Parts: sequence; structure tokens; C-alpha cells
Amino acid sequence: MKLGILGTGHVATVLGGAWSKTHEVTLGSRDPAKDVGFTVRSLTDTVASADVVVNAILGSVAVEVISGVDAGAFAGKTLVDVANATTPSFDLMYPNSSLAEKLQDARPDARVVKSMNTAAITTIANPGVVGPSSVFLSGDDAGAKLEAAGLLKDLGWSDDDIVDLGGIETARGPEHYIVLFANLAGLLRTEAFNIRVVR
Repeated sequence: MKLGILGTGHVATVLGGAWSKTHEVTLGSRDPAKDVGFTVRSLTDTVASADVVVNAILGSVAVEVISGVDAGAFAGKTLVDVANATTPSFDLMYPNSSLAEKLQDARPDARVVKSMNTAAITTIANPGVVGPSSVFLSGDDAGAKLEAAGLLKDLGWSDDDIVDLGGIETARGPEHYIVLFANLAGLLRTEAFNIRVVR
């Protein structure tokens, strides 16, 4: 599969490194000349050539940047949003909504799925570093969520680990969890932890 990851920072390169074992990975940037150890192309070229697109752009600017991708580039493709949108003072940018919902509104040509944002990206990319834990999916399109779940399984998540919360509006819970995650990281003095749904 051809994966287009939007962004060239820590999240993008960690996910790119993990997925490059099984997929062809391209990173998208407003500066395609960047050298980050991966093929880097323009945002529009990355989206247009990908089978599935992953948003790893800083959450506070993601809507603006992704809205600027050329019309038609998404053309019904799955857009997996892994970002958290906070202000510089670490307040939620969308306290009554979510970044995923804003992206779906801004790009109705894409099928947005929220996932991979409730743990440190090093844990998401290698879930074996902690004990059994959970990862979540939110989105309106069942096929898009299946594609996102497939990418999670490529990282080592099992069916039992993946919790489908429902429609895109349910992305608010995982996104708002970033506040508790930050508190726990400070208390535990590590980001090497996750939460688990126990039934």
C-alpha cells in the first residue's frame, strides 16, 4: 500500500519508520526539499499519490494546511487523523468539537478517521513496550475505519485492542483525553503508558 503521511516531525517519522517495513511511505510537506530520511513531496502530490493518507501535522494548524490541499486530491480517500489540537498554553482548541470533525467539515471529499492520539507515538508504533492496552477509532465510514484498523494491526495492535467508538462526533473523547494524558505523564514522569478498556 502507498501511504502518504502529512508532516515531517517526530510523529510522522516514527510512524513512517514503523510502516515502511510493509508499505511504501511518502511524507508530505510545505517544504518538499526537507531531508528527514524519507521521500518527501508536496502536500498535494503526497495526497494524490497515496492509497491512504495520515495527518501528522501539528494539530493547531492542521485544518488550515489540509484545507489548502488541491481540490480533488483526496477523492474519497481515507484520512487518518492522529493529531491533537491544543493552544500554546495546552488548552483544547476545539473544546466543544474535535480536530477530526473540523477536518471532515473542511474536506468532505475525504473519509476522516480519528485514531492513534491517546498514547505517545512511540507506544502507538510499538504497543509491546507497555502491557495490553487499547486504541480507538472514530469515523462515519465503515470502510475507512477498516483501513485504519489494518494500519493499526500492521503496528502490532490486535482486534481485541481496537475499540470502535462510532461516528466522527465520538472523536471528541479521545481528543479531550490529551489533558488527562498530560497530567498522567507528569505524575508518572514517563510517556511509556496507555489506557485499556476492561470489560
